[in-house]
Amino acid sequence: MYTEVLPHHQRAIRTLVQEYQDDERFLALIIGGSVAKGCARPDSDIDFMIVATDEEYKNRQEIGDYFINRTDLTDYPGGYVDGKVINMHYLRQVVDRGNEPTRSAFDKAFIAFTKVDDLASIVHSIQKYPEADRDLKIRKFYSMSFIQHWLMGEAERHGNIYTKSRAVSQLVLFTGRLILAYNRVFFPYHKWFYEYLSKCNAKPPNLINEMNQVLNEPTLENASRLFETVRGFRNWNVSDIEAFRWFMEDVEWSWRDKKPPLEDW
Repeated sequence: MYTEVLPHHQRAIRTLVQEYQDDERFLALIIGGSVAKGCARPDSDIDFMIVATDEEYKNRQEIGDYFINRTDLTDYPGGYVDGKVINMHYLRQVVDRGNEPTRSAFDKAFIAFTKVDDLASIVHSIQKYPEADRDLKIRKFYSMSFIQHWLMGEAERHGNIYTKSRAVSQLVLFTGRLILAYNRVFFPYHKWFYEYLSKCNAKPPNLINEMNQVLNEPTLENASRLFETVRGFRNWNVSDIEAFRWFMEDVEWSWRDKKPPLEDW
């Protein structure tokens, strides 16, 4: 289970297990974060999710205490464990409708101990990319990329630095999310965004370099280079008018159907 984990992180996990596995308030311990993903630094903390009984979870919910942060369970400089308290209902909700950042928290996560018979199958279901929404996501992410490239042109034409900054960051985000979805890779939220993009086999050459270029120099020329690189990567089957119509219906009018923002998908 821990063979690819640094020895001092292994010791911390064993100590964490010893601390909580006989505690009747908790049913399971799931190790996540950089340690589980295999990209931990020597000073990385131990990220985990601990599954509480419904009674314990309710108690913590009433006082708003969902966190376990301790330095006494590690023996290396700067080390600590950083946990979130969840319950089985939460895990089943993630299986049913969890967004990509939530699912990605379980990417390569492993169970350190469990008293729940079917926990492994539940975690495995969370880790699977949801095929049902993939084609729709691809169309939406392409459309948002198209709109942000168009908006960049408007911002440059009017000399609007705020709109330019906003359009550039959104263009990078949604061209990246488009490529992630095409590769069936979760969006891990912003901290791990480039890390996950770098793992994608099917992507335009120099994609991340072009993203950095437009972030460092937010010009229409650089924005166009990034967008056209992604647009030309394959036929995304979205016309320009379809992209404009989607933006009006799903972004400008999203309040009509109480839809979550596209960034939360």
